[in-house]
Amino acid sequence: MIATDSSSLVAYLAGDPGADVEQITAAVDTETLVLPPAVVTELLSDPKSRADIENFVRDIPWLAAPGDYWIRAGHSRRILKGHGRKAKLADALIAQSCIDHDVALITRDDDFRHFAKHCGLKFA
Repeated sequence: MIATDSSSLVAYLAGDPGADVEQITAAVDTETLVLPPAVVTELLSDPKSRADIENFVRDIPWLAAPGDYWIRAGHSRRILKGHGRKAKLADALIAQSCIDHDVALITRDDDFRHFAKHCGLKFA
């Protein structure tokens, strides 16, 4: 399994080039792509979101929020903020989903590097 964040998935859906888009394409082709629920919410919150995007995210498995997920996400966010780093709520939720499931993340968003350094997030 491999997960993607919103920035890379938007690029994939738009047909943009990039190594991250190639990784998503391979994961879709091999049926190994999974979505953190916060990514689904971000994609469908866009006023320009199309019906085909909703159909796409419905066809991809989502990562569940096991046990004390919300508490662990809060702890991870607190760790980053304690280091003086940015820690957007959606990023914390995406990162924690991946950490909990030991799934690497495809992203083009540099903000996730702090979750990798301090919280154990893995990149694809």
